[in-house]
This record gives sequence, C-alpha cells and structure tokens, in this order.
Amino acid sequence: MLFKTLSAAVYGIDAELVEVEVDLTPRPGDAQGDPMITVVGLPDLAVRESRERIRAAINNSGFFFPLYKITINLAPADVKKEGSAFDLPIAIGILGANGELKSENLDDTMLVGELALDGRVRSVRGALPIAIAAQKRGFRRLLLPAENAREAAVVSGLAVYPVADLREVVTLLNADELPPPLQVDTEAMFSTSDQYAIDFREVRGQMHAKRALEIASAGSHNILMIGPPGSGKTMLAKRLPTILPPITFGEALETTKVHSVAGYTDARGLLTTRPFRSPHHTISDAGLIGGGAIPRPGEVSLAHNGVLFLDELPEFERNVLEVLRQPLEDQKVTISRAAMSLTFPASFMLVGALNPCACGFYGDPTRECRCTPMQIQRYISKISGPLLDRIDIHINVPAVKVSELSAQESGEGSTEIRARVLAARKIQQARFADGAVYCNAQMPSRLIRKFCAIGASSQQLLERAIMKLGLSARAYDRILKVSRTIADLAGATQIEDHHLSEAVQYRTLDRTYWQ
Repeated sequence: MLFKTLSAAVYGIDAELVEVEVDLTPRPGDAQGDPMITVVGLPDLAVRESRERIRAAINNSGFFFPLYKITINLAPADVKKEGSAFDLPIAIGILGANGELKSENLDDTMLVGELALDGRVRSVRGALPIAIAAQKRGFRRLLLPAENAREAAVVSGLAVYPVADLREVVTLLNADELPPPLQVDTEAMFSTSDQYAIDFREVRGQMHAKRALEIASAGSHNILMIGPPGSGKTMLAKRLPTILPPITFGEALETTKVHSVAGYTDARGLLTTRPFRSPHHTISDAGLIGGGAIPRPGEVSLAHNGVLFLDELPEFERNVLEVLRQPLEDQKVTISRAAMSLTFPASFMLVGALNPCACGFYGDPTRECRCTPMQIQRYISKISGPLLDRIDIHINVPAVKVSELSAQESGEGSTEIRARVLAARKIQQARFADGAVYCNAQMPSRLIRKFCAIGASSQQLLERAIMKLGLSARAYDRILKVSRTIADLAGATQIEDHHLSEAVQYRTLDRTYWQ
C-alpha cells in the first residue's frame, strides 16, 4: 500500500516542499523476519539513520511496525535531503500505509520533526522558513515540535499545532474535530522589545565617541574605535543597540529565519530586538562568514539587521578579517559547494575596537608606551588597507579623565540620542521610499550623485582632503555618505561645509596609524 505525507527541506534560509512516499510490499517467504527498509531520493547519513529511530519510536509508542518491505522515496529525487526533520513524516507515512490513520489524504498538512527512540518529537532547525513555505504553498496545517511552535506561529494564515510525541500526532490526525491551533500575539512581542538594562547615560565623558556612534547609528555606517585599555570602547559598543531604530516586522522575520536555520531558537518565537554579535577573536573564517559540509550561517549573517562587534581587532587572524570584505560590500554571503550554492543575508553594522599597540598605551599622555615603532607597525598592520577603506568612521577614544569620572552630570541618555537617530532615519525612509535602499550607508554610486550633491566650496574642501590624506575613490564616496547622514541629523536638506568637514575628520585616523 502507498501512503504520502508532506514535509520540507531547508536550503539556506528558505525551505522547499518534499513529498515523502511510503510503500509497503508483502515479502515472499517468512514474513516474520526483520522488515526491509530502503530510503531513496538522495538522503544524507542522518536521513538514512532515521530507519532505526523511526522503528523504535513506532514500537515504543504502542503501534505495530509492519514486517514488510518498506520503500521510502523523498521527492524531488534529484535534490539532496539533509537532517533529521523527516523522521516524523516518514513515521506517519508508515503508520498510514499500515492502516493506523483514518484519513488517507494529508495533502493539506505538513509534518516536520525528529523522533526520539521513545516516540518524543524533538526540535529541528529552520521551523520559521518551513512555516513560511507551507503558508505560501497553501497548506492549512503544520504539525511540528513544541519547542519550534511559537516561532512558526508568527506566520499568519497557517494553523500551527505543537506536538510532544508520535502518539499525539496520530491522535490529532485521527480527530474528527481539531483543537484550536497555537496563537501568538506579535504586537505584545514588539511592545517589550525596546527595554534595555543598559544606557548611554552610564558612559562618562567620551562626547566625541558618542557623537560618532550617533552618526553611525543614524546612517548604519561601519565604525572603528581606537584607544587605550579601559577607555570605554566595549562599553560604548554594547550600548549601540539602545539607540538603533526598532526592528520592523519584516526585518524580524528575516533575522529570525537566519537564527532558526543556525539552530538558535528564541523562547518568544520571534527576535524583536536587533542582534548584537560579539565573537571571540579565536573564531575561524568559516565561523565568521559561514560554511561547513552542510552550510550554516556564520556570525556575519547572525548579525543581519543588527551589529557585529569585533573587539581587539588585531587579535583576529588576518585571513579571518579579510573574508569580511565581500559581505561588507554586497551585504550577503554566498557559500558554494559541489552540490549547491547557498546565499545568506549579511546586512550588518560593523563596529571594531582595538588598542593602538600591543601594550595599549601608544599616544597616551599619562602612560608610557613600551612598544618599538616596528612592534606598533606590526600590530596595526594586521588590519589591511582594503578593510579599513570599507569602514566609514574612524575615531580615537582617549582615556577618560578623573574629573569626568567623578562629575555629577552624566550626559545624554539613550532615549534622547535615539530620538535624533529616528528623526534622521525617517528622512532617509522618505528619501529611499522607491528603492531597495533604506539608509545612507547602502547608497550605490548612482544615488550618491543624486542625494549627496555638494557646493563648490565643499567640493574644494573634499578634494584637498582626498589629496592630503591619500584616500581612495571608495573613501571619497563614504565621506559623502557620512556627510549626508550628518546633514540629516541636523535636519538640513543640503550638505554644508561644516557637515563635510566633520565627515572628513572621521577618516584621518587610518592615515595617523597606517602610514
């Protein structure tokens, strides 16, 4: 007897429909022997190993495992199937072919889940992409592990049923009337998303650095902070999410899809705050950009729509830093393998922090640097010129004065700074309403020429700065984009000389240290 169930396979951050066909054929001779189970359709090792898991799960759930020749086909047969999410649809297919289900047609139901030997349904990767694929394909119901249910339930128009074990799945499929599906309140999720335990008000001094971070947040510009140990670089970076614009529902869906594929599920179901990723400097290039035999997203993709903070930048391996070049330009990562090529989104704001030398005190007026010029150059040169060129803002973060530490006034808080950032982003939203760009940092050359026009005096100022500092054509464009953001923060329609001058000063450090 033939029975068909429907499931999905995740490729990149999207899912494709997979038909699971199960055929039971009586065996000639001794029918009491062990069942013969064959899985076809390009299954990987995890799928092939599912035969023993499924057999034990069916028996331990109180059902009879048929002693037949069992052929399982995963269609389409020319696409590789990976992972353990096919356990549940295969098990239901076997039970359906053996007459355990009332209905012979499950065309409106998608099933995903890994089975434990005792019949429990374990969580899987990529529940949100699977739910989106099911909704687009017109499925009415999705049965999946309880741990993944809230994540999938954010998709409207799809009835999501969390299941704990195989017996519960059979009970649901045999029920004359289904219970209400899981419902989640997405508005309630977003209502608490902007509550942070940290605030810029806690940072003493560093007004110049705070201003630079405000500009970076307003235009989503990459930023590099150089300063001695204890000057507050990490403290400033960690407070950056508190002044970024709130994440939109579309961005939250896309970000959650990436985290879901990587296996990072959130108890709320949807990531409603912008991600802040801070990998250790021992990370490999595959860990940063993504990879593996089964390609998984790396830190640059996990930081999508958020912040990637690289502390102690020169401590990273040079080849690890160099792989950042392509995602910084293209805002995506393509991982190619012999069987397939997958693309992960990687639109993030890069924040780098480093000491000026190995001992950390080069240029500090209060403490003596113990490094030789050769050691300083060797330390700094770990960050290449092409990578620096892709970072819009470079700032010096000096040691905080004692008088600033003991001052009663603590400066502006995140709420005040964020209000200005949101006002600038609103201007950009109106500016780019007709295109795929949503902030100044993403402007291509065509839009730079359109929206970053400057007067004759500003043009002369910019040309002198480019010649004196020896900056590249890429730096030329990035100065204009930062100038546009500074003008937006000021509410100005045109870029003035003082806007451009401030943008130029954020490009001087790469010529101070990297000579």
